[in-house]
Amino acid sequence: MATAADASFHFDVDETKDEQDWRVFTVTCHGRLTSATGESLHTAVKGLIEQGGHIVIDCADVPFVDSSGLGVLVGLKVSAISKGYCTLELVNLSPRVSDLLNLTKLTSMFSR
Repeated sequence: MATAADASFHFDVDETKDEQDWRVFTVTCHGRLTSATGESLHTAVKGLIEQGGHIVIDCADVPFVDSSGLGVLVGLKVSAISKGYCTLELVNLSPRVSDLLNLTKLTSMFSR
């Protein structure tokens, strides 16, 4: 399953199963996550949260996240926590995005 927001940001979604037979959705993001691009990611991942399982948001190709993009990620994490049957984590953060999470004291929120 693949979805694109626009030319500046897009993502791919792959579904697998882990060793306990849980669904694992890997959302591989590409581009800048900003106020202009975050809504498509929010909509897609919100739908995955409803399905349960484990969601991994791979940010290896995300060089920049603005405050709205960070808000999207925090909102998705809170939604996953509130559902109770879904986990969400960020992986492969660029140094810049990692620094943003450290600065805002959100690093531990996104670890599994």
